[in-house]
Amino acid sequence: MITDIDVAVSAPSAFIHHRAPRLSDAVGNTPVVWIDAPFTGGGRGFWAKLEGANPGGIKDRPGLHMVRRGRERGELRPGGRIVESTSGTLGLGLALAGIAHGHPVTLVSDPGMEPLMYRLLRAYGAEVVTVDRPAEVGGWQQARRDRVQALLDAEPDAWCPDQYSNPDNVEAYRPLAHELRHQLGDVDVLVCSVGTGGHSAGIARSLRQFSPRLRVVGVDTVGSTIFGQPAGTRLMRGLGSSIHPLNVDYQAFDEVHWVAPAEAVWSCRAMAAASYASGGWSVGAVGLVAGWLARSSAPGTRIAAVFPDGPQRYFDTVFNDDYCERRGLLGHRPAREPDELDHPRERVVERWTRCSTVIDPRAEGGTPS
Repeated sequence: MITDIDVAVSAPSAFIHHRAPRLSDAVGNTPVVWIDAPFTGGGRGFWAKLEGANPGGIKDRPGLHMVRRGRERGELRPGGRIVESTSGTLGLGLALAGIAHGHPVTLVSDPGMEPLMYRLLRAYGAEVVTVDRPAEVGGWQQARRDRVQALLDAEPDAWCPDQYSNPDNVEAYRPLAHELRHQLGDVDVLVCSVGTGGHSAGIARSLRQFSPRLRVVGVDTVGSTIFGQPAGTRLMRGLGSSIHPLNVDYQAFDEVHWVAPAEAVWSCRAMAAASYASGGWSVGAVGLVAGWLARSSAPGTRIAAVFPDGPQRYFDTVFNDDYCERRGLLGHRPAREPDELDHPRERVVERWTRCSTVIDPRAEGGTPS
């Protein structure tokens, strides 16, 4: 007869020959859920890939993968410092990778980082450096990258994964594509927010090996330069850019949508109330666009939308009435249809807008990254 004492004594010995699971092993195999309300009904909707089910969010995947590959190539030496620019989510992934592989982590951010995220990163052992002014060209992102370079110059053994141009950032999302394939079968439309360009490029390339007719829809924020709009003030974090990341695969996209902050807030809150599945700025923007695609596509179209994180870190922004009221973000239900542009340079967009002409601004004389 096996007693409780026998189990208590013998259980630890089971890990002598088998490594105990760690939190890094919990990354991946995230669920998909069906979402129709509040966007549509009648059997139409889309599948949301809930990357918020990872310990820190979607960027746990590239955080771990880039560090692993940097170690394998000898670029990141044992115990070497990891230094990177982040608005938050990649910082969580790198903090996890630093703990898993024994590396100190220094993250460079700006005053827009939420206090909750700052405290979380500090709690996970990361040093957080905050730049105090934007660069004249490239804004806060370029200012952060300049500080990263200064830190690397001061510490020769330090290493930067460079999420904006590192192909390992793209490759990290191949498992996510295989998960979607296993969960949904053939995917007709993929909807992704775009920031560094990593997850849209990695997922699209892998899925197109099985579904060559896959349509890829990019979701950006107003004020972002990624798809050819001029740089402007950006309130939303986690998508958009004031530089042109090399990892953005422009040829992968069939169309792009820009979404404004008030529209994303409405979408986040409406999804939370209607389906419980929600998140922050990127999730709201992606959900709005995926819901429209579900309404406007032929019945039976299988749409997969990537939700990069969950709602928790946005308790003091997207889901804070005072914060949203001060910024005029409440009570703005989006139009049922997006505005349309024939070309991204046609005019500056200020609300949800769609364009089926996708350009690479770098090829048209845009500011290089």
